[in-house]
Amino acid sequence: MSLLTPIRLTRARADRRSALWQADWVLVVGVLALSAIGALLIWSATYQRTSLTDGNQYAFLLRHALNFAIGSILAVGAALTDHRRVRILAPVLYVASLLGLILVLVPGVGAVINGSRSWIQLPWMSIQPSEFAKLAVIVGMALLIAEKGETNHRENARTVDVAQAIAVAAVPVILVMLQPDLGTVMVLGSIVFGIIAVSGVPKRWMLGLVTAATVVATLAIQFNVLKDYQLARFKAFADPSQDPQGIGYNINQARIAIGNGGVFGQGLFHGSQTQNAFVPEQHTDFVFTVAGEELGLIGAGAIIVLFALIIWRGLRIAVNARDAFHRLVATGIVCWFAFQAFENIGMTLGIMPVTGLPLPFVSYGGSSLLAGLLAIGLLQNIHLRTHQI
Repeated sequence: MSLLTPIRLTRARADRRSALWQADWVLVVGVLALSAIGALLIWSATYQRTSLTDGNQYAFLLRHALNFAIGSILAVGAALTDHRRVRILAPVLYVASLLGLILVLVPGVGAVINGSRSWIQLPWMSIQPSEFAKLAVIVGMALLIAEKGETNHRENARTVDVAQAIAVAAVPVILVMLQPDLGTVMVLGSIVFGIIAVSGVPKRWMLGLVTAATVVATLAIQFNVLKDYQLARFKAFADPSQDPQGIGYNINQARIAIGNGGVFGQGLFHGSQTQNAFVPEQHTDFVFTVAGEELGLIGAGAIIVLFALIIWRGLRIAVNARDAFHRLVATGIVCWFAFQAFENIGMTLGIMPVTGLPLPFVSYGGSSLLAGLLAIGLLQNIHLRTHQI
């Protein structure tokens, strides 16, 4: 056995070198660029706000860097994990996310921030389980649909398979609605729609999903499932001028900040709206306004281009995936990033309602960044498996 050990070590090292060269480096560079821009924007939005930083102007920058370092380790681990083990761990991730979503609803455990009980507050950090639930829904639905198809030797999913997959997604959706976190529910809905769309079911399923979503939204309003402030956000979206100092304040200030930037921006750390703290939650949900004001159309446009690059690489990985499970996982991740980026940027521009969603890789938030980087690691895992000889 001792004679074989050097050979195994050599092969393991060769596999790691091969994985390094075969990784999708365009995807990696896109994520690195977004995270670096995000770090600068977060720093600009927080370094003068002593009420947030306790006098340490580098506080949020260092925390963001630490979160990115931890997330990068998770991403590398996910990328190098054997694809069979990914399938085994999928149910574990799903169950763990459900436990987290249940815990946040327990009084004394879940912390209420901005009207939503979505966080578990620990002594050294806060965790938002709903961010990891997005990934759990993706792998849970993909595993169920793929396993059913492989068992029955069918390339396309059957109606019963899709119904079961939707049931898998419905449990975390209900738990997230109870927080309530409307933005995450919208993201989960886009994930479900995208996965079902590429599963091979008849097109009438798509119409059925849209109809069901409309009915559920109507019932949620009729039975007061949504909080008053959430309904007010939709009213402000329709007419921001009706309460400019109240619920419409965020939207109006965001528009002013972006409008101040012009083409080239006012310069990093020099935005008048940003540095005078006129835009609430600017380092988290409204971080795009910092880019619009201080980096201008050029900088804000670069962020959009980088997201388009990531989505393109994700779609490419999905198309080239070797099996249904990996294709569905890649599709779900792409739908997640695409919809959340569109919703976040859209709400700062006033073309989408305010929902409290962070901008992936750019906004400050440990759970969002860790979950996003873990998803990038899974995309790399699928890409590497596709290119294995």
